[in-house]
Amino acid sequence: MKPHLRSRLRIISITLCAVAFIFVIALYYHQIIRGDVYKDKANHQYIRPSKVFDRGDIFLTQKDGTLITGAGIKSGFDLIINPKILENPEDAYKKINAIVPIDRETFLAKSAKTNDVYEEISKRLEEVVATKIEALGIKGVSLYKSRWRFYPGSSLAAHALGIVSFSGNTLSGSYGLERYYNDILSRNDDGTFANFFAEVFSNVNKTVFKEGERSQGDIVLSIEPAVQANLEATIAEIQHTYSSVLTGGIIINPTNGEIYALAINPTFDLNNFSKEKNAAVFSNNLVERVYEMGSIVKPLTIAAGIDDGVITAETTYEDKGFLILNGKKISNYDGKGRGVINMQTVLNNSLNTGAAFVVTKMGNEKFSKYMRAYGLGEETGIDLPNETHGLVDKILDSPRDVEHATASFGQGIALTPIETVRALSVLANGGHLITPHLVRQTKYTLGITKDTVYGDSKQVIKPETSKEIGRMLTTVVDKALLGGKIKMEHYSIAAKTGTAQIANPADGGYYKDRFLHSFFGYFPVNNPKFLIFLYTIEPKGVEYASHTLTMPFSELTKFIINYYQLPPDR
Repeated sequence: MKPHLRSRLRIISITLCAVAFIFVIALYYHQIIRGDVYKDKANHQYIRPSKVFDRGDIFLTQKDGTLITGAGIKSGFDLIINPKILENPEDAYKKINAIVPIDRETFLAKSAKTNDVYEEISKRLEEVVATKIEALGIKGVSLYKSRWRFYPGSSLAAHALGIVSFSGNTLSGSYGLERYYNDILSRNDDGTFANFFAEVFSNVNKTVFKEGERSQGDIVLSIEPAVQANLEATIAEIQHTYSSVLTGGIIINPTNGEIYALAINPTFDLNNFSKEKNAAVFSNNLVERVYEMGSIVKPLTIAAGIDDGVITAETTYEDKGFLILNGKKISNYDGKGRGVINMQTVLNNSLNTGAAFVVTKMGNEKFSKYMRAYGLGEETGIDLPNETHGLVDKILDSPRDVEHATASFGQGIALTPIETVRALSVLANGGHLITPHLVRQTKYTLGITKDTVYGDSKQVIKPETSKEIGRMLTTVVDKALLGGKIKMEHYSIAAKTGTAQIANPADGGYYKDRFLHSFFGYFPVNNPKFLIFLYTIEPKGVEYASHTLTMPFSELTKFIINYYQLPPDR
């Protein structure tokens, strides 16, 4: 055979094989991967809208790696009547109502629309109920299979998961992960197969497709359901005990940024969100709102001073209980002076004058540089929608000493809770800036699983500084916090409280009787696996965070140590 004929046959053979391969993949995709969806479409009759609801799953991850569904699809039946052929509405109502309760007036009103052929009576019926109604054999009564978004945990991780609701005539993610990952979770039959092939061949030739082009799939979260449930119970108890405006919490791995739990109270039922009268309950204040956090900022200030080399734990100053800067008086929480004391005492007693002293040693410019290096004033990049950033520029750019002094103990600068958590994680993890995130993996419909990976993180403080501030904060827990009441003999725990005055927008000052309480702690200090952050807004009947949040933190810590069976570290 001539060489040119042999080449042509080879090209034809390769082309035929490629076409056959594509058909095999297409058959596999439509029959196996998307088989359930097409089966559901076949179950719908002509009177029923042809669009079948479908959406990717969201999984929570148990401590042993087992996945459980946080958001999925549930199937059932919708009860429909055709008033045009329904002969005896009253009789039909009595028979159906004996099986499933329905409103009589509504049923009869819809039955009276004799020019209509489709009226919904009841939705999302269980199969056993639908079977009984079907057995009645009532002419003009039909049952159609339906699918809808279902959250097995009801309110579990509500503010993280978000909801699915109508945007015009289309169901799409609203709030939370449902919105942030809507492009992956949504299902579009027209474009899915193209994306399927884009993903298959993405490693063959990445120049063919856009870098951001992704297939549809499911997402796997780092949220641990038992830890999430425990955090939610804890903040609900705080909220109830002190009648707070709002209470929230985050539990994170300070080393890699994986979030184990994230919660706000008041919360809502994901399966019945339409019953909520105030849409504000859906907002995630952990990423969307800023607050003056108070004294939990002091460890950031002390660490900056240690890292800069201007102080150590034993550095002393004379505490008079107050100081005057730019004509403004700054006082300790109790207004009392303690004489010549060191920086460990500043943390133990949470002294505003001590934090301000550190700034005077560093200088305003260098202090501001460290605060920004902690990520204050910028978004964290968390995978949740509507993230805002802290308000720090007006204070950190001020030429006046008093603004920098107040920022050193957490007043004047306003931060999001997640921004605060990222900054505090620097103290725990050896000094680097993490990216907080909820999604651990994406499981694409084509069978590919991709882990969430973030690039190299920025080093903010030296590892030895991180170790030293951890030692100092451990001393706070062992000796000072509630008189050492929550010290654990065999586990090192670093922690700090914060009590911040709430700004009064009417007069530009602060309310005298309204406070935000905050608390953070991490453990085991020598190899931190968990950082817990709690805050509660305007708790009633108590002034200091040490009395509202210390014991809840301690109980959460004990639960995590026992649940994960953490080995003692001292």
